[in-house]
Amino acid sequence: MLKRSLLLCLTMAAGACTNEAGLERQSAFGEATRHNAAVTSGDLNFVVQLGQRFANEVPTTINFDFNSARLDSQAKAVLDRQADWIKQFPEVRFKVFGHTDAVGSDAYNRRLGKRRATTSVNYLISKGISRKRLEAVVSLGETKPVIASPNRERENRRTVTEVSGFVRDNPLLDGKYAAIVYRDYVQSAVVEGTLTLDDGLETKLGGE
Repeated sequence: MLKRSLLLCLTMAAGACTNEAGLERQSAFGEATRHNAAVTSGDLNFVVQLGQRFANEVPTTINFDFNSARLDSQAKAVLDRQADWIKQFPEVRFKVFGHTDAVGSDAYNRRLGKRRATTSVNYLISKGISRKRLEAVVSLGETKPVIASPNRERENRRTVTEVSGFVRDNPLLDGKYAAIVYRDYVQSAVVEGTLTLDDGLETKLGGE
């Protein structure tokens, strides 16, 4: 009887250990799966960090004249800087949001916001950015103003470019999200301090 009781206790203990270990392994596996899914979908904070870098290193916003989707020279200069940055991070996708001021109907302003965003996207494409990396253009019309006013406000007439995620099939990605986030950005793709002058030019410059 004692042997049977001892055997029963050992069997129950072994079963409990196996079950607990199994749950532990399942939990770890589930966590890894969720982590991988989050990385693949771009839901981790790497996207947030990269978006903050983009916003800190280049202007994200351009403005428009009233009732216009035309890019002026200032807007083109900003988009040129955005294009330089985007080219150096080929694993990253972007969204362009179009906005208007409050003058005009909601329907008209949504169309105008989309025209502005489309104009910005097309300009970036003309600078060599793949259309596949520029996600669906979104028009927010007058619904998210910088300045809450019913009047003509230039600051509200804008497009905003934002990081939206990673290109899933890019061979350069390979799960190295942190390395991408902290990759050096070289403004205008020119490394400062690497240019050298010949002796004659150096002497001439030194004498002025």
